[in-house]
Amino acid sequence: MVFQFIYGFLLAVCIGLIAYKAHSLNKSGVLSATLIGTLIFGIGGWQWAVLLLTFFITSSALSRAFKKRKQNLEEKYSKGNQRDAGQVFGNGILAAFFAVLNFFYPNSQIIWLCFAASLAAVNADTWATELGVLNPTPPRMITNLKIVVEKGTSGGISLIGSLASVGGSALIGILASLLAPEPAAVSTAFIITLAGFCGALFDSLIGGTVQATYYCPADKKETEKYPMHTCGTQTIHIRGWKWLHNDLVNFACAAFGVLTYLILQGII
Repeated sequence: MVFQFIYGFLLAVCIGLIAYKAHSLNKSGVLSATLIGTLIFGIGGWQWAVLLLTFFITSSALSRAFKKRKQNLEEKYSKGNQRDAGQVFGNGILAAFFAVLNFFYPNSQIIWLCFAASLAAVNADTWATELGVLNPTPPRMITNLKIVVEKGTSGGISLIGSLASVGGSALIGILASLLAPEPAAVSTAFIITLAGFCGALFDSLIGGTVQATYYCPADKKETEKYPMHTCGTQTIHIRGWKWLHNDLVNFACAAFGVLTYLILQGII
């Protein structure tokens, strides 16, 4: 276990530095990714590493692949393409928690699948965000599918974004089923996929209702940015809970994915 933990730490450091060089993480993101990666790689082992790396690599690749498509949307997002500590913790802290549980209850099937459900949810949400920009028509608010909103608006969903969400969740679900500590039921991949997709939908629901939203009086546009908009103008809070920023919404996405999995399995 000691050597596995050391190997996990070294792997996490290498990946963090590569991501920093590729401008996928900033300095705080590297430190937090190293911590989370060390826990997951070092305690869980290579199977856990595969799932985490699948999320990180695919999300980073999609972000870079469609960067030009999102240039006009940067004004809406609270942060840029370089992930910071808040984003890394929001997406991965729950997964790290299950890795720690695995230390006390090694090779637990339930803990493994809860870990997978949390990553399926954040992967589903990330794929929806990154690929949703390809939808030919503007998205509609999840709270009322009749309301058309600008691309990048929190709570907006589209057909391509939803299909991408299912794809991102399914990728984690299939890998989780294949790499499970014990032979998994045929339905396992489907359940994880559904749980992850529900987590992404919950993320959109929170984003469109209670997540803090601001307004730029200069550009006359809604945004997640606070306290300053891209143009340099101070933004004004217009709705939602001020404390509920995007990083916490990402954590809620992962948590709801796990909750959905537990409900579908009849555990709670």
